[in-house]
Amino acid sequence: MSNISLIIEERAANIGNFMVGRLLPFREKRAVGPFVFIDHMGPAHLNQYQNMDVPPHPHIGLSTLTFLFEGSIMHRDSLGTELEIKPGAVNWMTAGKGIVHSERTPEHLRHSDKMLHGLQIWVALPKELEQMDPNFTHVEAQDIPAWEENGISYKLIAGEAFGKKSPVPVYSPLYFIEIKSKEAQKINIGKDLFGESGLYILEGSITSGGHVYDPKQILITNDSTLCEFEIAANSTVYIFGGQPFPEEHFIFWNFVSSDKNLIEKAKQDWTAQTFPKVPGETEFVPLPEPIIK
Repeated sequence: MSNISLIIEERAANIGNFMVGRLLPFREKRAVGPFVFIDHMGPAHLNQYQNMDVPPHPHIGLSTLTFLFEGSIMHRDSLGTELEIKPGAVNWMTAGKGIVHSERTPEHLRHSDKMLHGLQIWVALPKELEQMDPNFTHVEAQDIPAWEENGISYKLIAGEAFGKKSPVPVYSPLYFIEIKSKEAQKINIGKDLFGESGLYILEGSITSGGHVYDPKQILITNDSTLCEFEIAANSTVYIFGGQPFPEEHFIFWNFVSSDKNLIEKAKQDWTAQTFPKVPGETEFVPLPEPIIK
């Protein structure tokens, strides 16, 4: 019997010069473990006149994880961080009670052709840590645990699994795993997983329960401990999940919290521009108008 309980198709949205595929949240599934938001950026070819420019915008109640396959992004935040993220590295920014950041094409790439491709992920904080002080951690690609087993390449980008631990400082039990295979073969990793689990197909395909699943799909499992599938040759998939929180977490724009009052306060503070500033930045993204249904 198939262990797949839900299939989520990637839904494209245009943000400036490139497309973003929204994967979570989804109407039928608002979170997978502590993961509440996943965007697939690109792949996009930007010419010498096109650049990524996301002006300062705020977050509360979450950690963001940026993981690039191609290209570079200059991260600046209200803590004074200014750092370029490159493929294979991890930017882990914890908003806590409030942080502001911008994301732009680095200056040295702004007048040349370039690619941009990667994942941007939000991980909700446990209720007791939602108002913690913000912080930022950068982990270089060579410091991410990586290994091969039976011809399969693994990376533990964040969390704990397979008896290993990523240096990314997470705040609840979770895992974010990259799996690559050049050959078609069976993979059974359920014994190393826990909680809720999802699988995102970046390239290639997998087969589960007699069904073939292609790129731009997230598969949500019924039981993470039964995670078993056949991976096609030259495929890359990402496994993510962990222990879900006992309370519901709400999302408005860039704000995540188990307390709607904290979201309302963040909306008021951003409108009043009382959030901390990003040094050297004068632009900002305005609070979006609520959608009336």
